[in-house]
Amino acid sequence: MIGPSGTVKVLIATKPVDFRKGAEGLASLVKDQMRADPFSGAVFVFRAKRADRVKLIFWDGTGLCLYAKRLEDGQFRWPKVQDGVMRLTAAGDGVKYGLVADEGPLPTGLTRDPRGCLV
Repeated sequence: MIGPSGTVKVLIATKPVDFRKGAEGLASLVKDQMRADPFSGAVFVFRAKRADRVKLIFWDGTGLCLYAKRLEDGQFRWPKVQDGVMRLTAAGDGVKYGLVADEGPLPTGLTRDPRGCLV
């Protein structure tokens, strides 16, 4: 499986970013704006102005990985930012392993658990 395993730190950019940026451009934002190390193994989450797209980057030990998701219908729920900080809890914000898509048609084979997370 491609992706981080075990316990992973997730850092979320609090403002939308230019979605023309690739992995290297987003890694630069991590370093310059988030003041974090893009090669630490943490997952960094970015969203577009329209909340129907997200990009995640993480270092897997051999290279910088970029994951992009665009919803055909609906938008990702994005937690409110208070004092420049985004606070997430697993159950309280409907976030299990990532951001959750709002209600709408689900891709074939996916269902929602009681918290609204796609499974």
